[in-house]
Order: sequence, then structure tokens, then C-alpha cells
Amino acid sequence: MKKLFTLFVAILCAAAIHAANYSGTLPVLHINTENSTPITSKEYYLNGTYYLDNLGIEGYKSIGSANEPLTLKIKGRGNYTFTGFDKKPYRLKLDAKAALLGMKKSKHFALLAHADDNLGFLRNTMGFELSRRGGLDFTPEQRPVEVVLNGEYIGLYFLTETIRVDSDRVKITEQADNISDPEEITGGWLVEIDNYWDADQITINEGNGELIRLTYKSPEVLSDAQSDYLKNLATAADRAIYANDKSSTEWENIIDIDSLAMFYLIQEIMDNAESFHGSCYFHKHRGADTKIIFGPVWDFGNSYHRSTDKFIHQDPPYGQTWIAEIAKFPRFQARVKQLWNKFLDNDYASLDKFASDFAKQIAKAAECDANRWPNYGNRNMENAKNEFMKMLHAKVSWLKKQWGESGITGTEENALNVTVADGGQLLFSGNVDSATAFDLSGRPANIELTSPTTARIDGMAGIYIVRLQTASSAKTVKVVIPQ
Repeated sequence: MKKLFTLFVAILCAAAIHAANYSGTLPVLHINTENSTPITSKEYYLNGTYYLDNLGIEGYKSIGSANEPLTLKIKGRGNYTFTGFDKKPYRLKLDAKAALLGMKKSKHFALLAHADDNLGFLRNTMGFELSRRGGLDFTPEQRPVEVVLNGEYIGLYFLTETIRVDSDRVKITEQADNISDPEEITGGWLVEIDNYWDADQITINEGNGELIRLTYKSPEVLSDAQSDYLKNLATAADRAIYANDKSSTEWENIIDIDSLAMFYLIQEIMDNAESFHGSCYFHKHRGADTKIIFGPVWDFGNSYHRSTDKFIHQDPPYGQTWIAEIAKFPRFQARVKQLWNKFLDNDYASLDKFASDFAKQIAKAAECDANRWPNYGNRNMENAKNEFMKMLHAKVSWLKKQWGESGITGTEENALNVTVADGGQLLFSGNVDSATAFDLSGRPANIELTSPTTARIDGMAGIYIVRLQTASSAKTVKVVIPQ
């Protein structure tokens, strides 16, 4: 009888561990596979149903119900994150488009587990936020949600938009599969620089002898003409990047310098030493003269895993494609520094609040997640958030030593005053040797130094960042050109 009682208690404990024990502070996504079949494959979808319960939380809408669930298909996703952890990530394909948790309507979403993130689930969250602020063409939206799978609570997840060609995601012309028309095969392209072998992949040898794997996401099936086009495009970029003359601008005719500079800056701030190794996406619009555009960002799982006092392309733990060589071009470095100054001026100071607000939002759910997965949870979000921000601030402090502080200081003793006269003419309080200007998106604006003390910006009315070089110093000022 005693043995039976012990067994009964053990069964109850096991049931309690796996019971739906969510926090009640976030919406809950309920998924049931057909016949409660376990999800073991990344290749094959299982049929299932789902409903989203907002639990009455303001700002979220329930979809479906336990009595009237909606249909979907679900499978595993990821590489090491799927095979190396018990808490698995999943890919969802809804049978009908839905606007889940306020995101744009789609059939395609990912449930990211972030079991490898012990820094308050902030690695991807902050990386995505920097991308949004930096203005890359598309940044995936994500929402925290607790998940119950086949009646079992499986923790805190992040429902995330997947990277795909779509009018609300990567906005390029969708190129048909298996075509040969010379104009149509120029785009659109959506490609991942990959670190894993894939059947849907071409390879080239990088200028340093390493193998570059390019997994084509769209189109999905290539003709010989399409395969040759992509290979020739990558080869031409590689040759231009490895040019001996680093004053050459040939590579800029193939790769968009602005998107690459912003993509790199985000990876550098996040200290993502695995960037340019895998999950590194670029896209290209149709047209013989269109360029490779870097982005969207995706995986920041390896951020802040090593010392922050070096560039990500210095002694990387993983092979990286192109970035160490591109960093040797002075024009690229100059563009990165311009975007760096913009980040310091406009974005850096508010990141602490962003991280704190996020940590408060998911704190209770993170505790429940840690109870469900005690080996790799974030039980104390305040501590995890503080550790994350400590590392981010350390990286930014080191980068300040390399790239400089923001120039917008305007101290009394060395300020160079700028006045905007009628017609948008700029009047300086001292002699200026050279001037450059950028709009608030970071794009260059035409500025003409009409005399040592005057200049004019050619462009529409708006706010501009103007960098001025004098005989003794460089200054950066914000100017407003009125209507």
C-alpha cells in the first residue's frame, strides 16, 4: 500500500510539472497536434489546431477558442536550437491568414524558444529593436506569448514574423522558380549566407580561401540560368571586396553600402561574433543595376559570449563572410562612423528604458518558464536584464574609444555657432574648411561650402546633421531647414 501511495504521489508531481501553469500576465497560445503527435521533424509538418487566449489583457485580441479552434500546420525549426535543447523552437503555417498579437496578417510565423538566451531573452529583442531604429528595410516583429502544446505548458516563447518575400515583409518582386529570362532572373532574390549545408544552396570560394554557402530562399527552385546568375553575382562581389586597392568603390556598385554599414553596426553593438557566418540575409530587387541589400537581421543568439573589447571580425570564433575585408575600406568605415554618431545622438540613451520595460512585461512569465525549464531559464528578469545592459554598455564604451564620442556637444568654449538664414543658407561663426550633411535617416545630403563662413544644403526642408571641419577641430550640429 505504501508503494502504491508513493507511486500515486510521483504521478501527481509529474502531472503538476507538465500541467498548464502559465503566469496569466501574457496571452496564451494553445496548440494541439492531430492525435497529440509529438513534433520531432523539421522537414514535415503535422496537422493541428490552435487558439489564442488574450486572458483579458488589454491590447491583445483572442483568436479562436477551445470549442472552435482554427487549423494550422506545425514543425520544428532551427539548427542547434532544435537538436540541442529540450525546449524546442517551431515553425507555424496557419491555414488562414491571421493578425496574431497585433502583427500584420500572415500564415507564416515562428515560435522562438530562446532556450540559449540566459540574458533575459534580450539578445534577439534588442537586436531587432536596433534594426527597427536603424531603418533597415524590414525587421521581424515579435511578441512574447506563453504556449500550451497538447495540454502541456511548454513555457515562454516569442511569436515572430518569419523572413519571406511578402508585401509586408521583404518587399521585392517575387521571382518565379526555374526561369531563364535575362531580365527576370536579376531579381528579386532573398538569400542567406549560411553556415550549414542545404540542398537549396550554391557555393563559391571566398577570396581568403573559405567556402561561402548561399542558401536561396526565393526563388526556391533554380534553373541553370538562375544558378549561374547568383553565383556570378556573388563572385563579382567577392572579387571587388578583395581588391588590393582599398580606395576602390567597385564593390559599392554591387553591394549597397548604407544597408551593409547599418547591418554591421547593429551586429557590432550587439557583439554578435557569429554574424556574417550564418543567418545573414541579403536581398536584391529586379534589375541589372540593382544592388545587394543587407538584411533583415535574424539571429543574435551568440551576442555577448566573449570579451567586448574587440571588433566582431577580430579573432572570430566562427568563420565570417566578407566583413573583415570590407572593414579595410575607408569609405565603409566613414559611413559606419556616421551611423554610429547618429545612434549615440538619437538612440543610445533610451535603450535602458526599453530593456527595463521589456523585462517588466515578461517577468512573471519568465519565472514560470524557469520553473518549466530549470536548466536554462531566466528566473530573475531584473538581474538578467542588468547583466545584459552591463555588457551592452561595455561594448558601446569600447566602441567610443575606437570611433569617438558623438560630436553634438556645443560647449561654450569651443562651439561653432550655425545660423540658418533665408533660403536655407547656413551662416557659420567661424571659418569652416569642409562640410558634410545627412538627413535623419543617415543618408547623405548635398551641401556646398559657398565660402569659409557660409554653405547651402540642396534638398527639401527638414532636419539635417551637418559635420563641419575647421582648422583645429571637427563639429557636428543639427540644423533645421524651414519650408
